[in-house]
Amino acid sequence: MADQYDLIVLGSGPGGYVSAIRASQLGMKVAIVERERLGGICLNWGCIPTKALLRTSEVYHYMTHAADYGLKADNIGFDLGKIVERSRKVAGQLNAGVKGLMKKHKIAVHEGVGKLTGAGKNGGKLTVTQGDKTTELSAKHIMIATGARARDLPFAKADGKRIWTYRHAMVPEVMPTKLLVIGSGAIGIEFASFYNDMAAEVTVVEMLPRILPVEDEEVSTFMEKRLTKEGIRIVTGAGVEKIDTSASGVKATIKGKDGKSVTEDYSHVIVAIGIVPNTENLGLEQLGVTTERGQIKVDGYGRTNVEGVYAIGDVTGAPWLAHKASHEGIVCVEAIAGKKPHPFETWNIPGCTYSRPQVASVGLTEAKAKESGRDVKVGKFPFIGNGKAIALGEADGFVKTVFDAKTGELLGAHMVGAEVTELIQGYVIARQLETTEAELQETVFAHPTLSEMMHESVLAAYGRPIHI
Repeated sequence: MADQYDLIVLGSGPGGYVSAIRASQLGMKVAIVERERLGGICLNWGCIPTKALLRTSEVYHYMTHAADYGLKADNIGFDLGKIVERSRKVAGQLNAGVKGLMKKHKIAVHEGVGKLTGAGKNGGKLTVTQGDKTTELSAKHIMIATGARARDLPFAKADGKRIWTYRHAMVPEVMPTKLLVIGSGAIGIEFASFYNDMAAEVTVVEMLPRILPVEDEEVSTFMEKRLTKEGIRIVTGAGVEKIDTSASGVKATIKGKDGKSVTEDYSHVIVAIGIVPNTENLGLEQLGVTTERGQIKVDGYGRTNVEGVYAIGDVTGAPWLAHKASHEGIVCVEAIAGKKPHPFETWNIPGCTYSRPQVASVGLTEAKAKESGRDVKVGKFPFIGNGKAIALGEADGFVKTVFDAKTGELLGAHMVGAEVTELIQGYVIARQLETTEAELQETVFAHPTLSEMMHESVLAAYGRPIHI
């Protein structure tokens, strides 16, 4: 007899394990299936350990600039093995935390590779294979939360030695001396920032006309100037045509926007050109689950076209963010439980890049707002006008807000500078509450804080900033 549950969650990343917990809270008997480590890629090989690495590089940067703060720090150096060890310990601590949460909520954990073998009105079936052992599970509802993996270059597969994905870049055995980063999205820019701060010579190549292409154009322009100032070489409108590896390094041929190809030597390459959903070998084809370019098609409640089969997170498409997966999963589970939640939407999901400086945004860029046919009011306030930013020695950056000129609706917010990944949530809440410029202008912001720039940016959109 198969083990029977109300809900089986396939994948234990930030979408899967959060969904399992919420289902348990709602009284369901829940099982979770994981082929590697609880917490998924985000906790073990993505969001969390990369932030540990970036914190190390940030501290190292400040140490090398101690004199700017009236301090003395001589013979500054680092131990690469200890840096990686700290990052892995952080991931390990959180992995143990997820294990504890599974136990607390009485969620059965099945280790192994899961595959759907049945679905329909009479319930779904799933097998879990680990080595020679196969376990059969059944449930009325099965949720697919298997995430995604790094996309390889078709002509140069990652080998973990000279050509790296994000996963290899988190556990380097040696520090790159001359690093090529292919792709300038959040992952590419974060690793470029980390390795640059750790004294590697870094080049970033981006096919599109600007780096961080999903961000507001002013943010992209600012970041290119700032990263160039920090010593990173930025090459936009360019593509990598060929990569040859050897025991001593890498030869990469880059075709620039002028159409000319140049071959250069690097010690290592990081490929950050996107992700591929993990939807192969799950039994989807046999059950008739609809996919498009490998992504599972779902409605606003995570329901696929096959009764009893659901999908959330990276396997369902952009934005490929942990917090999107978590919220999507909660909506799905609550719908299963008959709670009638609002359907999941992506209009108010913040995006963050944890480089130095940081980037954060939510909603429409200025260009997208204008393309939608809206008349807009735009406010912008620089870090140099904020006392806290100056005191921190972090006076580079700005906060930008975009409003509908007719209604006062906050259409978007875009920030670059110190700690903006923490500040952005204020605007996310404002948009969720359908706040207009009037409420934001009348809100009291604590002094001295970086958040005062958020207030000033709103005021600037209506011609009444105080400190510029």
